[in-house]
Amino acid sequence: MNLKQQITDDMKAAMRAGDTKRRDAIRLLQAAIKQREVDERITLDDAAVVAVIEKMLKQRRDSIAQYESANRHDLADAEKYEVSVLQAYMPQALSDAEVEDAVSEAINAAGAKEQQDIGRVMAILKPRLSGRADMSKVSALVKAKLSV
Repeated sequence: MNLKQQITDDMKAAMRAGDTKRRDAIRLLQAAIKQREVDERITLDDAAVVAVIEKMLKQRRDSIAQYESANRHDLADAEKYEVSVLQAYMPQALSDAEVEDAVSEAINAAGAKEQQDIGRVMAILKPRLSGRADMSKVSALVKAKLSV
């Protein structure tokens, strides 16, 4: 079963169970997927759906930080719930050791020696780690390894 079908099935289950918060969170996800499909006139595969989910997760995390700094814990809690729903559709996250191994392999594969090679290393890592690791942390790790 592909990811879009799983999302649809989960929404139907939430509707049957009367879980309106979960249903609404899944509907937001479906709307974002549909919007991207309409805008680009394509049908999204699982990798593209994961990219949409990543973008939504980043937006939610930014919103949580802003709501908490504004002392709006009610809104922050709603965003946290949406993050938990969205996180369920993400692939299994890699451990820090696995990410570090992948970064080392990519640096060796790219023959990277200095800071200017970060782009080449990230080009190798992005397809392999996207959705499975926080790419900002991966980028920081690459930068740290190349600055040594």
